[in-house]
Amino acid sequence: MGEKIIRVNMSTLTTAVEAVPADWVGLGGRALTSTIIAAEVPPTCEALGKYNKLVFAPGLLTATAAANSGRLSAGFKSPLTGGIKESNAGGTAAQNLEKLGIKALIIEGVPQEEKWYSIHINKEGVTIKEDAEYLGKGNYELFKEIGEKMGKKIGVLAIGPAGEFRMAAANISVKDPDGNIRSHGRGGGGAVMGSKKIKYITVDDAGGPGVTLADPEKFKEQSRIFAKAMLDYPVTGHGLPTYGTNIMVNIVNEAGAFPVKNFRSGCWEHAEKISGETMHDVIVSRNGKPSHGCQAGCIIKCSQVYNDADGNFVTAGFEYETIQLLGANSLIGDLDIIAKCDWAMDDIGIDSIEGSVVINVAMEAGILSWGDGEGTYRLINEEIRMGTPLGRILGNGAGSVGRSFGITRVPVVKNQAIPAYDPRTIRGFGITYATSTMGADHTAGYAIATNILRIGGFVEPLKNEGQVDLSRNLQVATAAVDSTGLCLMVAFPALDVPECFTAIYEMINARYGLSLTANDVVELGKYVLKTERDFNQRAGFTSAHDRLPEFFEEPLPPHNIGWDFKGEEIDEFWNF
Repeated sequence: MGEKIIRVNMSTLTTAVEAVPADWVGLGGRALTSTIIAAEVPPTCEALGKYNKLVFAPGLLTATAAANSGRLSAGFKSPLTGGIKESNAGGTAAQNLEKLGIKALIIEGVPQEEKWYSIHINKEGVTIKEDAEYLGKGNYELFKEIGEKMGKKIGVLAIGPAGEFRMAAANISVKDPDGNIRSHGRGGGGAVMGSKKIKYITVDDAGGPGVTLADPEKFKEQSRIFAKAMLDYPVTGHGLPTYGTNIMVNIVNEAGAFPVKNFRSGCWEHAEKISGETMHDVIVSRNGKPSHGCQAGCIIKCSQVYNDADGNFVTAGFEYETIQLLGANSLIGDLDIIAKCDWAMDDIGIDSIEGSVVINVAMEAGILSWGDGEGTYRLINEEIRMGTPLGRILGNGAGSVGRSFGITRVPVVKNQAIPAYDPRTIRGFGITYATSTMGADHTAGYAIATNILRIGGFVEPLKNEGQVDLSRNLQVATAAVDSTGLCLMVAFPALDVPECFTAIYEMINARYGLSLTANDVVELGKYVLKTERDFNQRAGFTSAHDRLPEFFEEPLPPHNIGWDFKGEEIDEFWNF
């Protein structure tokens, strides 16, 4: 575990190294970022003001030999939701921070002058440099040039133009081992970083102390069990490595939970055009990479590299949520134009879920015609990139577009866009969207696992019974996994294979010389959720914010059922 806390004060342009407080010693990842934000950020403060903080923390297993253990958590008060936020990403920065012995990087304050800066971290310490070289430039150009100057192993965290404009949907982009882009998406972390006038952060772990293990032999044994469980499990050993997350297209469409034309239907007759199977065949035919890891040590490799018809790179990390929301939910059936839009959002630094739902609402408002792929690309790559008046409305999220154009069919919870699964027919997701401390978020409690895939048991997706308990259990487990530094995809085998779940906490025990039990993991997850909820309540959130938009009461074809959970039923979620 990292041995020190690094503080960067942008108001005074100074840095400090601190010992890890006793209460933080056993925490990592999301547990640590949420603890720091809850303790140090006034809940009612201006999210883009001097009192907000941006916290980066590797997980408890980050930079070890455990498979898929390269995740980094970013925490802040969200300018999109007004509540607490943790965003989790792969790439190289997490492992580099951990190898330098850094448990958390805390960035606070805002500069006194209108100048931009970069931050550089290595074994010697932290340097703040006035730096306007890359202002206005996209993430791909920045990553390429930084890699050429400093080497491919350098970790980089950056914002694109959206973050410079402090758009509420702006993300923080992370360089992966091949120089492609992963994202701390959702919630506007890029705007917070932009408010602190930081264009990019580099992390060079050369000569760092590295990672030590309390019990190397036990760690090796448990990490082998863990890796074997993932490779033997059908979802993580075959489905995701072959088709990526876009394998979900046909599954969700068949379940009748596939959002079409801004959540008006649950099935789309053209789903095959954008399916994971079709995408795989296109990638292979164009000499792309159908399977690609976003972090060192990844054995699932659910990312990919997508090329155009001439074999030229278009985008990487082409995910189901973006493809579905720009595809069926916008009535665009062309993978190539969706890929172009995905590249543009990555380059600009805009969350691709929020950005896609922005397009859905823009079409609802008549800004674009349904199915207008080229118009979609223009809005993203010209209006948002250039920060035009319309671009700023779009860049501030789906709720911003709805308010600006008088639209009420806006799929958001706590002002954050609902992802690509309709909650009326995967009802566990409805509870997750409603109650998540982060706003609507499918990863907070991935209910399709049990509602549709029958992983970790089965809860009938079209009935209300059992959904609150399911979502609660999944959200508790997710909060714990987000604290370990492991990719959330490991939850699939962990829910079904007892030795896989056991191996997770036994690896933590071997890493630190602890004696955690399964119950300790559950209690950690509960602690994280309660800490985050307490922050939100102090920020002014009530149970009234744990609700879905009214239009979800409409019956959804083909099952023709609407959302009918009563408020008091949803509120039972927090009885733990």
